[in-house]
Amino acid sequence: MEGMSGNTLGLLFAVTTFGESHGPAIGCVIDGCPPGMALSEADIQPELDRRRPGTSRHVTQRREPDSVEILSGVYEGRTTGTPIALLIRNQDQRSKDYANIAESFRPGHADYSYWRKYGNRDPRGGGRSSARLTAPLVGAGAVARKWLREHHGILVRGCMQQVGEVPIAFQSWEHVVDNAFFAPNAGIVPRLEEYMDSLRRSGDSCGARVYVEALGVPPGWGEPLYDRLDADIAHAMMGLNAVKGVEIGAGFASVTQRGSEHGDELTPEGFASNHAGGVLGGISSGQPVTVSIALKPTSSIRLPRRSVDRSGQPATVETLGRHDPCVGIRATPIAEALLALVLMDHALRHRAQCADVRHDVAPIPGAI
Repeated sequence: MEGMSGNTLGLLFAVTTFGESHGPAIGCVIDGCPPGMALSEADIQPELDRRRPGTSRHVTQRREPDSVEILSGVYEGRTTGTPIALLIRNQDQRSKDYANIAESFRPGHADYSYWRKYGNRDPRGGGRSSARLTAPLVGAGAVARKWLREHHGILVRGCMQQVGEVPIAFQSWEHVVDNAFFAPNAGIVPRLEEYMDSLRRSGDSCGARVYVEALGVPPGWGEPLYDRLDADIAHAMMGLNAVKGVEIGAGFASVTQRGSEHGDELTPEGFASNHAGGVLGGISSGQPVTVSIALKPTSSIRLPRRSVDRSGQPATVETLGRHDPCVGIRATPIAEALLALVLMDHALRHRAQCADVRHDVAPIPGAI
């Protein structure tokens, strides 16, 4: 699905990102967006505002407005069917923060692997490997979400399930918009704040678990065998910085389930459960598509860590700069965007191949 250099996501709705953390700008080109959809910066900016840095004391204090500009693909307020270019200018780079690690490699970061692959690296904020590059993806995801909502009534939403050792019991989606953690539980927010404050004081970091779902996905989306809907979702989620695990539906809980429990029974009233996460044989079933991702602890920490320099000699790395004690805190809107992008691509692929397919059997309730 991707070009040779790995910078493009999607086949018919293809998003190519560009830029580096401390370059003049970052952005993306969206190719394949259907024409005629009303689109302006106002449709995209709210999603970028949910992801941007500096929004609370619990995330990096880099101050980026992340103001998006549409450079092409829209005329008189509607998409033209031609490539849509989105630009986000970087305005708060502090490259001097990285001067001390330019000749050594930060443990847990892509510094070493980028250097071994390309023969050079941009040490300023991680360069191309920075989570800063998720901003254009969120912008592209906003375009996909708008089309999916208007054409299929699809709702994509997400929340935090766990921060470090602190699990978050689900209470209500209404709580998610009211706190910096995207937690679906207002009562646990003070504990999360205390937990993050103690982490920051210690100079350490933690991981997180984020849940995303899509409601209203029609049955039939997905391209077996090798472009299964769930496989493409996992592929996209693993492209998000710091993700080390992806679960569809029951995920790893499937290991301890019996077949009599895991297999979702079908009844005239609908599916009896959704352990499959809305995907059967790589094709959407009409149930909610459910995904959980595991994000590793932030690699940029103040604590001294052992490393080596370019000549292979021992070095000690202490990462300065402005970093998230938990990168997972800002991951929810990014994971939502990635799910929307995969669904958008498969919506167009299904329409291209199966638009004329007619079914003699009515869909069961709960499978749209």
